[in-house]
Amino acid sequence: MSQTPPFDPRAYNAQPYPGGDPYGDFRRTELDFSGLVDLADRRLGAGVVAANDEFFAERENLLRTEPAVFDPHHFGHKGKVMDGWETRRRRGVSAEQPHPTAEDHDWALVRLALPGVIRGLVVDTAHFRGNHPTEIGVEATHVAGTPTTEELLAAEWTEIVPRTPVYGHAENGFEVDLRHRWTHLRLKQFPDGGVARLRVYGEPVADPDWLAALGSFDVAALVNGGTVEDASDRFYSSPENIIQPGRSHKMDDGWENRRRRDTGNDWVRFRLTAQASVRAIELDTAYLKGNSAGWVTVLGRDAHSDSPEEWFEIVGRTGLQPDSAHRFVLDAPVTVTHVRTDVFPDGGIARLNVYGSLTGTGTAELRSRWAAARG
Repeated sequence: MSQTPPFDPRAYNAQPYPGGDPYGDFRRTELDFSGLVDLADRRLGAGVVAANDEFFAERENLLRTEPAVFDPHHFGHKGKVMDGWETRRRRGVSAEQPHPTAEDHDWALVRLALPGVIRGLVVDTAHFRGNHPTEIGVEATHVAGTPTTEELLAAEWTEIVPRTPVYGHAENGFEVDLRHRWTHLRLKQFPDGGVARLRVYGEPVADPDWLAALGSFDVAALVNGGTVEDASDRFYSSPENIIQPGRSHKMDDGWENRRRRDTGNDWVRFRLTAQASVRAIELDTAYLKGNSAGWVTVLGRDAHSDSPEEWFEIVGRTGLQPDSAHRFVLDAPVTVTHVRTDVFPDGGIARLNVYGSLTGTGTAELRSRWAAARG
């Protein structure tokens, strides 16, 4: 039987498109997830592996990296073409029961690019003004390997966002308190409707067995559990781009700060996978031509040493060439848990690779973190 919800769904509707800038009346979330990684970033390998319905718009749109676009005149054979995941309207079982039941819903299964601890989500319903879901819920699971859809559906799922009303044409933000490592999500929308984008913010937790098999690897990389702890400037693009996989493909695929008008300098601080013995560093300014950093100094510190807050020089101040890769082979390995790049006076960096291997202490630390995140 259908059931009247304990809230007025009409209060969550957006107004019809008024013309002009389609984002002019867009509702933004007040939650701040800056400094966290989108674990469901399609560029890193995330995917929407299945959905029960995608009649109006494909499930893959959920993880597109750019904001959803809206063309009020774009219609196809099935109706309005939307940049998101949109299902058909659900119906009841008969003329006497025309409404869907309270439990009827659509779902999509999402594979995270970076399995890890989820700190928050944004369910973005941009341009879905009267056709967004009434409520959403999110569940998570941890399944090793590359499971099939059937194996995922049979897995044990944990609710991380309870069933909650959502606004149309809005960023609907949710904080998550569970500190477990997840590999997949199930997004539920009640009873049907459209979601433009899904963002999953958190902290990657690397598999210690995989990294042990690799031996030497990039201990700063996102995919290996490296993170950006802080940065002096995030004006043009995110410093998290610096530790993305592969080479940069365009200018805003790296980190670019604003032009300084003082005598200071800009910097980014990274936490490595765990304590590591570092032997080489590569710093790339690809596609940064008239706005690359002028000079760089690379510093390190070891949080497990007798002076855990003391920074020391790994690479002395060195001039950088625009749109170029710079490689530094260290005279002797250095033991660090953190690395900082100081750029002078300002300017961009596309990528940073820190090559080394975990120490015994680092391996034990990572395995402890892995065990805690597995619950």
